[in-house]
Amino acid sequence: MEATAVVGGSARSERKAPQSEEQVSAMDVSDEDMLRGNVYGLLARVLAAPMSDETLEMVRSLEGGDDDTELGRALETLGVLAARTPRGKAEDEYTSLFYGTGAGGEMTPYASFYETGFIYDRPLAELRKDMIDLGIERSGTTVEPEDHIATLCEIMHGLITGAFGAPVRIERQRQFFQRHIANWVGQFFEDLEEAESAVLYMPIGTVGKLFIAVEAEAFEMAA
Repeated sequence: MEATAVVGGSARSERKAPQSEEQVSAMDVSDEDMLRGNVYGLLARVLAAPMSDETLEMVRSLEGGDDDTELGRALETLGVLAARTPRGKAEDEYTSLFYGTGAGGEMTPYASFYETGFIYDRPLAELRKDMIDLGIERSGTTVEPEDHIATLCEIMHGLITGAFGAPVRIERQRQFFQRHIANWVGQFFEDLEEAESAVLYMPIGTVGKLFIAVEAEAFEMAA
Protein backbone atom coordinates (compact mmCIF):
# COMPACT_ATOMS: atom_id res chain seq x y z
CA MET A 1 0.00 0.00 0.00
CA GLU A 2 1.61 3.26 -1.07
CA ALA A 3 0.55 6.57 0.43
CA THR A 4 1.19 9.05 -2.36
CA ALA A 5 -0.41 12.10 -0.78
CA VAL A 6 1.60 15.28 -0.34
CA VAL A 7 0.76 18.47 1.47
CA GLY A 8 -0.07 20.76 -1.40
CA GLY A 9 -1.74 24.17 -1.19
CA SER A 10 -2.35 24.20 2.57
CA ALA A 11 1.37 24.23 3.35
CA ARG A 12 2.15 25.84 6.68
CA SER A 13 5.84 26.50 6.18
CA GLU A 14 8.35 27.05 3.44
CA ARG A 15 12.07 26.33 3.25
CA LYS A 16 14.44 29.23 2.69
CA ALA A 17 18.23 29.27 2.45
CA PRO A 18 19.02 25.75 3.70
CA GLN A 19 22.46 25.06 5.13
CA SER A 20 24.54 23.48 2.37
CA GLU A 21 26.31 20.93 4.59
CA GLU A 22 22.94 19.44 5.51
CA GLN A 23 21.61 19.22 1.95
CA VAL A 24 21.48 16.20 -0.28
CA SER A 25 20.53 16.08 -3.92
CA ALA A 26 16.90 15.34 -4.69
CA MET A 27 18.25 12.60 -6.95
CA ASP A 28 19.64 10.87 -3.85
CA VAL A 29 16.23 10.54 -2.17
CA SER A 30 15.35 6.85 -2.29
CA ASP A 31 11.92 5.44 -3.09
CA GLU A 32 11.68 4.32 0.53
CA ASP A 33 12.38 7.85 1.76
CA MET A 34 9.85 9.31 -0.67
CA LEU A 35 7.26 6.91 0.75
CA ARG A 36 8.17 8.04 4.27
CA GLY A 37 7.82 11.64 3.22
CA ASN A 38 4.46 10.97 1.61
CA VAL A 39 3.07 9.36 4.76
CA TYR A 40 4.09 12.47 6.68
CA GLY A 41 2.42 14.50 3.95
CA LEU A 42 -0.77 12.47 4.23
CA LEU A 43 -0.88 12.96 8.00
CA ALA A 44 -0.20 16.68 7.66
CA ARG A 45 -2.96 17.12 5.13
CA VAL A 46 -5.71 15.30 7.02
CA LEU A 47 -4.81 16.87 10.37
CA ALA A 48 -4.31 20.47 9.25
CA ALA A 49 -7.96 21.26 8.47
CA PRO A 50 -11.28 19.60 7.67
CA MET A 51 -10.91 17.46 4.56
CA SER A 52 -11.76 19.13 1.28
CA ASP A 53 -13.35 17.17 -1.56
CA GLU A 54 -9.88 16.85 -3.11
CA THR A 55 -8.37 15.52 0.12
CA LEU A 56 -11.20 13.05 0.60
CA GLU A 57 -10.75 11.73 -2.93
CA MET A 58 -7.04 11.31 -2.31
CA VAL A 59 -7.69 9.43 0.95
CA ARG A 60 -10.30 7.25 -0.76
CA SER A 61 -7.65 6.19 -3.28
CA LEU A 62 -5.86 4.36 -0.45
CA GLU A 63 -8.56 1.66 -0.65
CA GLY A 64 -7.14 -1.56 -2.03
CA GLY A 65 -3.54 -2.68 -2.41
CA ASP A 66 -1.21 -5.58 -1.70
CA ASP A 67 0.68 -4.29 1.35
CA ASP A 68 -0.18 -6.78 4.09
CA THR A 69 1.78 -5.01 6.83
CA GLU A 70 -0.05 -3.50 9.80
CA LEU A 71 0.54 -0.04 8.35
CA GLY A 72 -0.68 -1.11 4.93
CA ARG A 73 -3.86 -2.57 6.40
CA ALA A 74 -4.45 0.60 8.43
CA LEU A 75 -4.08 2.72 5.29
CA GLU A 76 -6.55 0.48 3.48
CA THR A 77 -9.03 0.73 6.35
CA LEU A 78 -8.74 4.51 6.15
CA GLY A 79 -9.44 4.41 2.42
CA VAL A 80 -12.49 2.18 2.88
CA LEU A 81 -13.93 4.44 5.60
CA ALA A 82 -13.25 7.56 3.56
CA ALA A 83 -15.15 6.03 0.63
CA ARG A 84 -18.20 5.72 2.89
CA THR A 85 -17.91 9.17 4.47
CA PRO A 86 -19.46 12.27 2.86
CA ARG A 87 -17.53 15.50 3.17
CA GLY A 88 -19.99 17.09 5.59
CA LYS A 89 -19.70 14.22 8.02
CA ALA A 90 -15.89 14.31 7.80
CA GLU A 91 -15.95 18.04 8.49
CA ASP A 92 -18.22 17.62 11.49
CA GLU A 93 -15.93 14.96 12.90
CA TYR A 94 -12.87 17.16 12.51
CA THR A 95 -14.70 20.01 14.24
CA SER A 96 -15.64 17.78 17.17
CA LEU A 97 -12.08 16.57 17.52
CA PHE A 98 -10.03 19.72 16.95
CA TYR A 99 -12.16 22.85 17.06
CA GLY A 100 -10.61 25.72 19.01
CA THR A 101 -7.17 26.22 20.54
CA GLY A 102 -6.86 24.30 23.78
CA ALA A 103 -10.63 24.27 24.38
CA GLY A 104 -13.77 23.13 22.64
CA GLY A 105 -12.34 20.06 20.90
CA GLU A 106 -11.68 16.57 22.19
CA MET A 107 -8.03 16.68 21.10
CA THR A 108 -5.34 19.29 21.78
CA PRO A 109 -2.81 18.61 19.02
CA TYR A 110 0.23 20.58 20.21
CA ALA A 111 3.65 19.47 21.42
CA SER A 112 3.57 22.04 24.21
CA PHE A 113 0.34 20.64 25.61
CA TYR A 114 1.48 17.02 25.52
CA GLU A 115 4.91 17.76 26.97
CA THR A 116 4.07 20.40 29.59
CA GLY A 117 0.28 20.52 29.94
CA PHE A 118 0.13 24.05 28.53
CA ILE A 119 0.02 25.53 25.03
CA TYR A 120 2.52 28.16 23.82
CA ASP A 121 5.15 26.72 26.16
CA ARG A 122 8.82 25.69 26.01
CA PRO A 123 8.49 23.08 23.21
CA LEU A 124 7.09 25.76 20.91
CA ALA A 125 9.98 28.12 21.66
CA GLU A 126 12.49 25.34 21.00
CA LEU A 127 10.76 24.43 17.74
CA ARG A 128 10.83 28.04 16.56
CA LYS A 129 14.60 28.15 17.17
CA ASP A 130 15.12 25.00 15.11
CA MET A 131 12.89 26.31 12.33
CA ILE A 132 15.09 29.41 12.10
CA ASP A 133 18.19 27.20 12.00
CA LEU A 134 16.66 25.12 9.20
CA GLY A 135 15.52 28.18 7.25
CA ILE A 136 11.83 27.29 7.60
CA GLU A 137 9.22 29.98 8.21
CA ARG A 138 5.46 30.06 8.60
CA SER A 139 3.54 30.46 5.37
CA GLY A 140 1.04 32.83 6.99
CA THR A 141 -1.95 30.67 6.05
CA THR A 142 -2.78 29.59 9.60
CA VAL A 143 -3.05 31.09 13.07
CA GLU A 144 -2.16 27.81 14.77
CA PRO A 145 1.11 27.69 16.76
CA GLU A 146 3.89 25.91 14.91
CA ASP A 147 3.98 22.92 17.28
CA HIS A 148 0.64 21.70 15.87
CA ILE A 149 0.86 18.05 14.83
CA ALA A 150 0.11 18.89 11.19
CA THR A 151 2.92 21.45 11.00
CA LEU A 152 5.44 19.03 12.45
CA CYS A 153 4.42 16.33 9.98
CA GLU A 154 4.65 18.84 7.16
CA ILE A 155 8.14 19.89 8.22
CA MET A 156 9.28 16.25 8.25
CA HIS A 157 7.72 15.80 4.81
CA GLY A 158 9.70 18.77 3.54
CA LEU A 159 12.99 17.74 5.15
CA ILE A 160 12.75 14.28 3.58
CA THR A 161 11.47 15.17 0.11
CA GLY A 162 12.93 18.64 -0.42
CA ALA A 163 9.52 20.33 -0.53
CA PHE A 164 11.02 23.42 1.18
CA GLY A 165 14.25 23.46 -0.81
CA ALA A 166 16.75 20.60 -0.79
CA PRO A 167 16.29 17.40 1.23
CA VAL A 168 18.39 17.13 4.38
CA ARG A 169 20.54 14.26 5.54
CA ILE A 170 19.16 11.49 7.71
CA GLU A 171 21.13 12.77 10.70
CA ARG A 172 19.27 16.11 10.57
CA GLN A 173 15.93 14.36 10.08
CA ARG A 174 16.65 12.22 13.14
CA GLN A 175 17.62 15.25 15.20
CA PHE A 176 14.37 17.06 14.37
CA PHE A 177 12.31 13.92 15.00
CA GLN A 178 13.88 13.26 18.38
CA ARG A 179 13.59 16.87 19.53
CA HIS A 180 10.06 17.62 18.42
CA ILE A 181 8.16 14.41 17.65
CA ALA A 182 9.46 11.33 19.46
CA ASN A 183 8.42 12.34 22.97
CA TRP A 184 4.71 12.90 22.33
CA VAL A 185 3.36 12.16 18.87
CA GLY A 186 2.92 8.42 19.44
CA GLN A 187 0.72 9.20 22.45
CA PHE A 188 -1.21 11.79 20.46
CA PHE A 189 -2.04 9.22 17.78
CA GLU A 190 -3.06 6.66 20.40
CA ASP A 191 -5.39 9.26 21.90
CA LEU A 192 -6.82 10.04 18.47
CA GLU A 193 -7.35 6.34 17.78
CA GLU A 194 -9.38 6.07 21.00
CA ALA A 195 -11.17 9.45 20.84
CA GLU A 196 -14.91 9.28 21.37
CA SER A 197 -15.63 11.42 18.29
CA ALA A 198 -13.24 9.53 16.00
CA VAL A 199 -14.71 7.37 13.25
CA LEU A 200 -12.94 8.38 10.05
CA TYR A 201 -10.08 9.69 12.19
CA MET A 202 -9.71 6.46 14.17
CA PRO A 203 -7.65 4.75 11.41
CA ILE A 204 -5.72 8.00 10.97
CA GLY A 205 -4.72 7.54 14.60
CA THR A 206 -3.73 3.94 13.85
CA VAL A 207 -1.72 4.93 10.77
CA GLY A 208 0.07 7.64 12.72
CA LYS A 209 0.80 5.41 15.72
CA LEU A 210 2.23 2.61 13.59
CA PHE A 211 4.19 4.92 11.32
CA ILE A 212 5.80 6.90 14.15
CA ALA A 213 6.82 3.64 15.85
CA VAL A 214 8.52 2.50 12.62
CA GLU A 215 10.24 5.86 12.25
CA ALA A 216 11.53 5.79 15.84
CA GLU A 217 12.94 2.29 15.39
CA ALA A 218 14.56 3.17 12.06
CA PHE A 219 16.18 6.31 13.47
CA GLU A 220 17.56 4.32 16.41
CA MET A 221 19.06 1.76 14.03
CA ALA A 222 20.58 4.52 11.89
CA ALA A 223 22.17 6.30 14.85
